Amino acid sequence: MSNTQNYLIEFLPRKERRHLLAVCEPINLVFADVLCEPGERTRYVYFPVDGFISLLTQIDGKVALEVGMVGREGMLGVQLALGVMAAPVHAVVQGSGSGWRVRASTFKRELARSAPLHKALGRYTYVLMQQQAGSAACLRYHEIGPRLARWLLMTQDRAHANQFRVTHEFLAYMLGVRRVGVTRAAIELQRTRHIEYRRGKVTVLDRAGLESAACDCYAADRKSYAEVLELPARRRARQRLARVHSIETTL
Repeated sequence: MSNTQNYLIEFLPRKERRHLLAVCEPINLVFADVLCEPGERTRYVYFPVDGFISLLTQIDGKVALEVGMVGREGMLGVQLALGVMAAPVHAVVQGSGSGWRVRASTFKRELARSAPLHKALGRYTYVLMQQQAGSAACLRYHEIGPRLARWLLMTQDRAHANQFRVTHEFLAYMLGVRRVGVTRAAIELQRTRHIEYRRGKVTVLDRAGLESAACDCYAADRKSYAEVLELPARRRARQRLARVHSIETTL
């Protein structure tokens, strides 16, 4: 497993990145595994690499709606950066794959020691807040079809593949609608040849078409992430390349 496959870890300076990875352990994220429940004390922090995790809220003790998604761009357990040990959501693995895991107690020590790590998590927390605020507005004002297209794009981004596993029942949870509504929207996306759905697996056939079918929330999510997290990292990368070039020129 490459040390640079989780983007949030990659954003850290080299010394801090190595220090954090030294206390992490590689794990396999298994489809449908529940990683935490609302109100429970956080035991582990997870940094997905190939897999991804759905964050769901509960109403009356039942899973009701997805409020976020975590892939290799982020982490599960960011509330520790706010000094809160209790998990705020029901987190379930939606896409199998590899990742890193670290005990919450160890991660808290890393936070206290590393200012760059604390800063990176602060930025990521802001991105999650924007994502959840956007999801709330999307749920209220946008139709099922564009919301489904948005969710499929977000899933494909984190699955890093054109095909991924999902059921109509789970999609209903994700979008907060009845299953029949999801079925109709999925049939329309198949009719236009944007996707193919067979035996619980979705295949994206036309990425550009799916982006056109999605609501503006998808583009807004990507823009927020790029402005808050990607661009600072790219600036640091350019600075590193400039230093290397300067050394080579001097030699």
